[in-house]
Amino acid sequence: MAYMSTDAKTGETTTYESGNSTGPPDLRLIHYNDVYHIDASSSEPVGGVPRFQTLCNHYRNDSAFDGQPKLLTLFSGDAWNPSLESSVTKGAHMVPFLNKIGTDCACIGNHDLDFGIKQFRNLANQCKFPWLLANVLDPALGEDVPIGNAGKTAILTASNGIKVGIIGLGEREWLGTINSLPPNLIYKSATQTVIDLVPGLREQGAELIVALTHQREPNDNKLAEKTPDGLIDIILGGHDHYYSHSFINGTHVLRSGTDFKQLSYIEARRKPDGSKKWDFQIIRRDVVSRIPQDQDTVKLAEKLTASLKTKLERPIGYTAAPLDARFVTVRTKESNIGNFVCDIMRSYYQADACIMAAGTIRGDQVYPPGILRLRDIMDCFPFEDPCVVLKVKGKAILEALENSVSMHPALEGRFPQVSNIEFEFDPKSPAGSRIRYAKIGGGDFDLDKDYLLATRGYMGRGKDGYTSLLIQEEGGQAEEIVSEENGMLISQMLRQYFMSLQILSKWRHWGNSMERCWDGVQQDVHEKHPVMEPYKPTEPVSETAEKDETEAPLEDSEDEYSDEKPPNAELAKQEKQSMLVRRTIRKWWRLAGIAGHPESCDQLGEGDFMVNWTKVSRRILISVAP
Repeated sequence: MAYMSTDAKTGETTTYESGNSTGPPDLRLIHYNDVYHIDASSSEPVGGVPRFQTLCNHYRNDSAFDGQPKLLTLFSGDAWNPSLESSVTKGAHMVPFLNKIGTDCACIGNHDLDFGIKQFRNLANQCKFPWLLANVLDPALGEDVPIGNAGKTAILTASNGIKVGIIGLGEREWLGTINSLPPNLIYKSATQTVIDLVPGLREQGAELIVALTHQREPNDNKLAEKTPDGLIDIILGGHDHYYSHSFINGTHVLRSGTDFKQLSYIEARRKPDGSKKWDFQIIRRDVVSRIPQDQDTVKLAEKLTASLKTKLERPIGYTAAPLDARFVTVRTKESNIGNFVCDIMRSYYQADACIMAAGTIRGDQVYPPGILRLRDIMDCFPFEDPCVVLKVKGKAILEALENSVSMHPALEGRFPQVSNIEFEFDPKSPAGSRIRYAKIGGGDFDLDKDYLLATRGYMGRGKDGYTSLLIQEEGGQAEEIVSEENGMLISQMLRQYFMSLQILSKWRHWGNSMERCWDGVQQDVHEKHPVMEPYKPTEPVSETAEKDETEAPLEDSEDEYSDEKPPNAELAKQEKQSMLVRRTIRKWWRLAGIAGHPESCDQLGEGDFMVNWTKVSRRILISVAP
């Protein structure tokens, strides 16, 4: 019997109940998936890991459950990325929270691989539970070995001795959206994988079989439809960011929301008919504001926040050119920082072109030659809607360009920054007919041709008038090749770019796959945005010249996250001093190895550091009709 009812007192919503639900259960489980932000949101359900922890503690420790089996807690993937915190910590900040929740087993999600296989392994090794993905194999690790040396299956033994068999499964679709994966991966059918592995779990004594998945609901439904009745008892899925339950071909299919805003509490009881099947009572819990916060988790989150502030001040790179991110620039004309970021977005996803609404760029300043800090990147690109890749007709891109200049010269966020697109427009013509000409990749647009366009998820939802880029799921025509659930944040993409450069130290867990990915991006991007190679002066530099009290050298290694490092008060002093542009330029010359030939740096003008010239080709022309 399937139904929904809500207990006003407890907030529990019974999503599904079958058979006899009275008496103690034989098994108790918690399921959750796709968690990114540790802080609560402003709207209900507010979520936040401290309130989520309170609910977990309730089901684990409340006297109402005395004498019942201890909880088993299962996670369906996506924790390391994307979020503001992960842009700094590379996902390591989530480890203590997942451990504290009491997670017993997890399936790898696509975003858990965003920082490369080596970083995934580093984080997985810090977890107190196994990570599974049975149907994605890496032949470089050996025959029939899953990616990242993950497990295929796990056996969890409840406190009453009942064994639960877990199989981790992913979908083919999201594998193609992660550029930092090893080559030659082997994907196996999820259905066939289940058929192959369940007998082995049964031989080990597993009485209940769980498919712990990270794939879209249609793929979970297909798994339930194609799997012989009774082979799987329940599919606990992730990847979709909503709560859903269905019962297909004798198998429950459940996904439990997102972002610490929901969880599922599940009680399982053996059917009394001797069939070895199970009755389930599935209870949805929304993490609402009236739920008190677990104070130990609050303290852990506060400790993390304090450490993040220190890390945000770290230098991640240097620029030889002033980067013009002022609103008056990016919202009315071509900007070198807009070109730079769009070129990286296009190259990373190997798209035909990129359009980014200028409102994405929030720095509203010129970043002078010298140090770029992580905080600069986060301040300039604060939005947490990831990059997406859309398949659209040439006609749709031209309509998007018309929309982008329709309100010029108003400082509208819809004004475009582009990559691999060149166009001219007349701001005096009527809105909707301002484009004089437009080219893509140096050639004319083919109105009926399909192009791959890198952009922001915000624009794929038709915001700021970009209705021609509206995705099919929202009622538009654009096909999502890389969706928001799979895309990478711009801030994270920029950080990985800077860490990929040879003149900077890389993350300790960078890995060969990340190296291959970003080497290709560098080769493409550096044709228009050259990188200065280190220059070794023929004359030795004196110790006096080497020492500069304002110098903030790059880290020898962008090590994994640690919340034990104390804040460095000197960083605040250096930030104030860095506004002295002449000293900043001098420091850059020395650290980059180009001392002795300052002509390689762009020159600054007077007053507000007006950019005289940038080392990029002009791609947006403004024509004023006579």
